[in-house]
Amino acid sequence: MAPGAAAAPVPVRVLLVLLSAAARPAASWDLWALRCGFSADCECGFGPDLRGLEFDLATNLVGQPLVRQQVMKGVREFLENPNPVKPLVMSFHGSTGTGKTFVSSMLIRYLFQRGLQSPYVHHFSPIVHFPHAEQIEQYKESLKRWIQGNLTNCGRSAFLFDEMDKMHPGLIDVIIPFLGPSWVVYGTNYRKAIFIFISNAGGEQINNVTLALWYARKDREEISLQDLEPAISKAVFENPQSGFWKSGIINEHLIDFVVPFLPLKRHHVKQCVISELLQQGLEVRPGVVQEVADSIPYFPEEEKLFSSTGCKTVASRISSVEGLER
Repeated sequence: MAPGAAAAPVPVRVLLVLLSAAARPAASWDLWALRCGFSADCECGFGPDLRGLEFDLATNLVGQPLVRQQVMKGVREFLENPNPVKPLVMSFHGSTGTGKTFVSSMLIRYLFQRGLQSPYVHHFSPIVHFPHAEQIEQYKESLKRWIQGNLTNCGRSAFLFDEMDKMHPGLIDVIIPFLGPSWVVYGTNYRKAIFIFISNAGGEQINNVTLALWYARKDREEISLQDLEPAISKAVFENPQSGFWKSGIINEHLIDFVVPFLPLKRHHVKQCVISELLQQGLEVRPGVVQEVADSIPYFPEEEKLFSSTGCKTVASRISSVEGLER
């Protein structure tokens, strides 16, 4: 620099990088800064916080001990392996309002820096993206190109497939090569990807098994994955209307974790009501909590043990209660 010349302003991005790096251990900050401050390395968009995820699941996921157990086991084992042999594939099953979408969103939020807004998180809905059965071959080609293109761009990607019970049978099998250990995606390690399937299919069977075990004096909290797997398998994988019907994904055992969501009892619904009231900044009054919980339908008809809609309608029912004050 010539004597007396004004110093060039430091770019804002560089300042942010240096400030962020200052808080990191001295031995690693320079490497992180080089990778994440001045490049578009997609690994920098991936920042797993397993402690936060575990705490949030324990604190805010109502009445789903099996879900907490399966999700944490699957994610922890996958991330502890720097070179996984295949992508992590999880399949969420349960009736409406039991927390499937809630957990998938939470999981993504604690894995990716920008959560569901991350460019490396991709969400598919059969109603939105694959609505016409007569165009299934076109959908297959488009889906395969989309998955491969995004994995080529970033192996550390997540793909969420919602409402698998409404997916056209046969369509999902086009992604089989990306779920196993032997496919080659040049320029990236696609085995670091995560695939999550979400479905109401199997919900009725999970509810029936839970009810039968209650009649057999086995409490809901004592139910194991082994109690539910046969019913889920029959309902989901042998149903001609299911997106997994006769799927190679099942035949080749590419799903790592089946995650069952149990029906919720009245006290779980009350927890949802309290949580929603607090979230809306409303006063939590026992009478309101009871009123909302009582307005929800329960099954079976005589015992009224489990909510027919989980916690799905809690927010809308709160809005209809008169006299609530913020």
